[in-house]
Amino acid sequence: MITNYLKKNFVVQNSLWIIGSTRTGKTTRLVSQFYQWVEGGLDWSNPKSSSRYQRTPSKAPGILVFAANDDNRRQLADRLTEVIRGRYPILSKTPLGFFQDEVMLFWPLLIGRLDIKAQFPLRLRPETEQDLATQHWRTDLDNDLLQLPGGNDYTRVRRLLDLLQLAAVSGIPVEDIPHMLTVGIPEEEGNPELWSTVGKLLLEWQSWCLERGLLTYGIIAELYWRYLLPDPTYQQYLQQRYQAVLADDVDDYPAIARDLFETLLNQGAVGAFSFNPNGQVRLGLNADPNYLADLASRCLVEILPDLSIDAMPVELANKVVELSSNSMFIEGLPEYIQSIQTTSRAQLLQQTAGVISQAVKSGQVQPGEIAIIAPGLDAIARYTLTEILTNFGIAVEPLNDQRPLVSSPMVQGLLTLLALVYPGLGRLVNRDAIAQMLVVLSSQAQVQELKGERLPVVASNRQGSNLQPATLIDPVRAGLLADHCYAPDPEQPRLLPVESFPRWDRLGHQATTAYSEIFQWLELQREQQQQGLIPSCLVVFDRAIQKFLWHGSNLAYEQLAALRELMETAQHYWEVNGRLAKELKVNDSSQTNQQPSNRQRSTQTIAQFILMLRRGTVTANPYPVRRLPTATNAVTLATIFQYRAARRCHRWHFWLDAGSSLWLSGGAATLFGAHLFLKEWSGRPWTEEDKVQADQQRLERILRDLFGRVTERVYLCHSELAVSGTEQNGPLLSLIHTAVS
Repeated sequence: MITNYLKKNFVVQNSLWIIGSTRTGKTTRLVSQFYQWVEGGLDWSNPKSSSRYQRTPSKAPGILVFAANDDNRRQLADRLTEVIRGRYPILSKTPLGFFQDEVMLFWPLLIGRLDIKAQFPLRLRPETEQDLATQHWRTDLDNDLLQLPGGNDYTRVRRLLDLLQLAAVSGIPVEDIPHMLTVGIPEEEGNPELWSTVGKLLLEWQSWCLERGLLTYGIIAELYWRYLLPDPTYQQYLQQRYQAVLADDVDDYPAIARDLFETLLNQGAVGAFSFNPNGQVRLGLNADPNYLADLASRCLVEILPDLSIDAMPVELANKVVELSSNSMFIEGLPEYIQSIQTTSRAQLLQQTAGVISQAVKSGQVQPGEIAIIAPGLDAIARYTLTEILTNFGIAVEPLNDQRPLVSSPMVQGLLTLLALVYPGLGRLVNRDAIAQMLVVLSSQAQVQELKGERLPVVASNRQGSNLQPATLIDPVRAGLLADHCYAPDPEQPRLLPVESFPRWDRLGHQATTAYSEIFQWLELQREQQQQGLIPSCLVVFDRAIQKFLWHGSNLAYEQLAALRELMETAQHYWEVNGRLAKELKVNDSSQTNQQPSNRQRSTQTIAQFILMLRRGTVTANPYPVRRLPTATNAVTLATIFQYRAARRCHRWHFWLDAGSSLWLSGGAATLFGAHLFLKEWSGRPWTEEDKVQADQQRLERILRDLFGRVTERVYLCHSELAVSGTEQNGPLLSLIHTAVS
């Protein structure tokens, strides 16, 4: 075992590089190494330690722990804390999270280096970054100066921002982006003039943000590798602060993470790293696995056996990979690889859910031991599978479901509410939105609970929108009220008393009482807003949630998460706009006659916020992003990327749309131009042959990784026709036809 790794002359040789495929014990080996560090050489009170570490425990150098994403970070931190029983402080970070914290901490140093205004930095959430960048580039977008592949303005702006982040995490100056795009992108996809414009806009955007103290992930990453990491003062801080670094799944880390690791190793720190050749989940986003793999030359390499005790044999994965690449019929697939084949996709969803329900009912498997995995999950598939399974009493857990915030009826109702409280928003609301708002705001606790009945155990474990609350105003009565008791107006739309409906007696006592309560509450909020007693719309949101939606914490997890997401998004949006408004006020102080009033500015901000969400913007996940430990026994529903990134494992897998060609493409998991920003890029244009080879390699990694995450059975779920009605002819067809039906 390592005994002298504290001595600088032995650190590089005794750092550890662990190589292993999926679920071969890499993280367990890292935890074991961490325990040896803490219990062995990294004992601050040990008089035999190097003089460099003769410090009090409170000021002693620590161990820096990294994980690929936030969920994995929490799990790793929990395991490390448990193994040492909380006797040693653990600093656990994701690479981007660490870069952000360091840039924030050393912001005064960066102010001097960059010669920018001294103000506290404010990080932009992705949705706010997208909105501000769209406004900043509006003229160029309207003049068609940005003819990037991708179609609409949202996609083009997103691709511009992605290019900035790809360059930053790869350690490439933003000034070099136009040249790389000119050389690496075929001429039919863009010309040098376009890429020159792209580079100019990115530089302007970066300067605009820095002048206002606004930071995006791309800007943070560039500030870290370009200005902070090379700084002698910061390097001295690193040397004093950390004597060891432990990083799990470095195949998903950006290139500049290796620069950090090498800096630490050069300063005498010891390292332990794990690498999965079949992982590389984030290749095509911001990871550079091959560049990180070169770090193994500075470590003792330990290769773990490929056989996992409870995973399917490696030989089977090899056969499946061969079958997918050669498209030839091979007999001999075992019975635990089965296929479900139908003509239409609707039949496939029905039959897949039926097989799952029958298996659970017969006791062969528990819902929590099943995963439904697809290359892409559309809304129809999500809804159909969830609805059928929950009707059978089987809970479904969508894994990290990334949907637009405005898809939540509660969020839509709250946004409509703003137009009835604040003036000048009448054009953003219509009768249908009013009817939906009345239904949402009249929701009550579960009918079973109102009657004093207990929900069955299985039913109470259902997830999200499947627990539909009772509504005192049903959609039909809500439509009647919207037709007769809503007065549209561009400046001040409002609800009218229920008596404005000539036949209001037809509504019934329950609906009439609920509507009157909403009407009186809105009148009070409008009056207080006119008197200046409501500082921001956050107060309106909070009051409405407490009054109409909370019901003593009877909300399902997904509903509660959507409300938290709305509040966090709104709070951040107003914080950013508050900073920009102050700057605008200072710049326009000499033109007081042209300044908009506070009322006009507030209306504009609220309108922009509503429009941003209605465009379908996907906002950042709320905190905390994971369920409580008392998670339900539910079937996992996920895309391939979501499932692999979460490092899950199940007894049974259902590979939905197994015949789809999407298994061979990166889809949303591959950013535009990502291959150009890998350190191994050849410097020549990306050809169709390169793309085919990269797709095939990705498919092989996916298959090996998924087979390492299933222990008992795989169902290949295939329909001859896709949702669009076209015939499916994906790379796994040979495997499907070979499997037992």
